[in-house]
Amino acid sequence: MHVHVYCERGEAKFWLEPAIELAQNSGLSARQVRVATMLIEEHEHEIRRAWQTHFGR
Repeated sequence: MHVHVYCERGEAKFWLEPAIELAQNSGLSARQVRVATMLIEEHEHEIRRAWQTHFGR
């Protein structure tokens, strides 16, 4: 399970399992990655629920 984060200058992919972890980064600054990680951690349950609803798993 993973989530993509997009911004005007790039994008990143984060794994949600087994733990939240940056998988790939193209253009996000270190600060943007930290902020994205914090937001993913804060909203992990919502993200998982949306992912499962979308993919039916």
